[in-house]
Amino acid sequence: MCDMGGLDNLVANTAYLKAQGGDDKEMKKRRRSLSLPKPDQCAAARTAIEKDFTSICERQPIGKKFFRDFLATKAEYKVAADFLDDLYDWDLAEQAAKTKACQNIMQTYCKADSKKFLSFLSGEAAEKCKGVTEGNFEEVMKGKVQDGVREFLKDKPFTEFQTSPFFDKFLQWKEYEKQPISDKYFYEFRTLGKGGFGEVCAVQVKNTGQMYACKKLCKKRLKKKGGEKMALLEKKILEKVNSLFLVNLAYAYHTKDSLCLVMTLMNGGDLKYHIYNIGYDGKGVDKGIEMKRVVHYTAQITTGILHLHEMDIVYRDMKPENVLLDSQGQCRLSDLGLAIEIASGKTVTQMAGTGAYMAPELLSKTPYRTSVDWWALGCSIYEMVAGYTPFKGPESKKEKVEKEEVQRRILNEEPKWEHKFFDAVTKDIIQQFLKKKIEERLGMKNNLEDPRKHEWFKSISFPRLEAGLVDPPWTPKPNVVYAKDTGDIAEFSEIKGIEFDAKDDKFFKDFSTGAVAIAWQQEMIDTGLFDELNDPNRKEGGGDPDDGKKSGTCIVL
Repeated sequence: MCDMGGLDNLVANTAYLKAQGGDDKEMKKRRRSLSLPKPDQCAAARTAIEKDFTSICERQPIGKKFFRDFLATKAEYKVAADFLDDLYDWDLAEQAAKTKACQNIMQTYCKADSKKFLSFLSGEAAEKCKGVTEGNFEEVMKGKVQDGVREFLKDKPFTEFQTSPFFDKFLQWKEYEKQPISDKYFYEFRTLGKGGFGEVCAVQVKNTGQMYACKKLCKKRLKKKGGEKMALLEKKILEKVNSLFLVNLAYAYHTKDSLCLVMTLMNGGDLKYHIYNIGYDGKGVDKGIEMKRVVHYTAQITTGILHLHEMDIVYRDMKPENVLLDSQGQCRLSDLGLAIEIASGKTVTQMAGTGAYMAPELLSKTPYRTSVDWWALGCSIYEMVAGYTPFKGPESKKEKVEKEEVQRRILNEEPKWEHKFFDAVTKDIIQQFLKKKIEERLGMKNNLEDPRKHEWFKSISFPRLEAGLVDPPWTPKPNVVYAKDTGDIAEFSEIKGIEFDAKDDKFFKDFSTGAVAIAWQQEMIDTGLFDELNDPNRKEGGGDPDDGKKSGTCIVL
């Protein structure tokens, strides 16, 4: 007898994997119909855009590209840009290459007789630049000098950029960025999982081929459970953050039934899956993850948490289940549904999180800020190594440990170190994260000292890690879907008796803000559409992009 459930899963997986390989013929056909708005259509964008240097010239990928193109037209401005590029390359260099790069920067930019001398610097920055040595290079160049160069660029060059053809082109892209987004913008593929308010499925942008994960929040379910405020808060926090170590938001829109968050596709599975289903032996019998992977993942997780903390955002749901791997094997934090933005200097006492990872201050209702994330990270490192959480212990493999008992242990006991892979330095960093007193905890003590300075991370070059240049110790297989079979993902029951009113309609509209600038611009660049639409020799037009057909690789679920 034919297993229809297995066949459906195979078809869904095949379509999903094929989509990631791309369909160049169909993509080219669609792209021929695309064009940027005309310059005279961008008057509103020119008026509305905030003239913020950091946002336009450093954070927005397309803005940064056009600003750099503008700087290249004037020798003095180009020197400033070249210096910042060379300093960035020095930061990423290692060993002998780093020393050579240091010497080159000092000879090129710090000597008064050099053609590229930073002559536009003034005051203390100029004096520091002239007197720099190899001994104080990092302190001086990444401090006063780099700041001085940025201040120079923020002044006259940025003002002139705003009246240049390069800025006009940037405005065309900003206008294009505002295009309406709906489910028609994407192809939809298999369901990858489900959450409390809906499912997560894979989608592909029709015009670029970019793959994403789409988190669908059922409107009726949200209203029934009063989850609207939490959904909007998660969306607003996701809009603010952009990091290689966080699942980033690219689009927000709504359909008749769902609110949709389109985010980074992480198709390598979550760390919980790797701990318990793959394990040390590859079969999930010997639970845990090998140490070099644990160190690499924790370095990325720590950097992601610090990114949130810099923005006064507390994650509050750090656990392996919320750490996802991408197709290259790099990891990101996901699910910011419990994250909270806490004003500088303020604290909260609200209980939030998952029981086995809750810090003592959560259970005792002691005011907290970022401390709870470091405690949960300590629990997560322990779990990655041992294959069980520190306050449930190995007995949790055989029988359930009651919630009250776990809480008692968190408040009153220290974890046990029975697992064979708990070496001295690993044990130490976990113990440092699991200090019951907030002021003694790693990440909180010594005036919030950076946890990445701990000896456990000595093999990690964090500048290179943050630039995405450190190869992961494990890579997912490209022909494997690291998700449950479609038939094993339970369907939601129908929600009855829920009606929407004008207030709901306003909420849906507020939620549906379309493309998120940084992620959308990066997509345009990475997929080649940016270069294609900027080509002055490009011929526009080409008929109906859909041609009345669905994708040959698309399966609608």
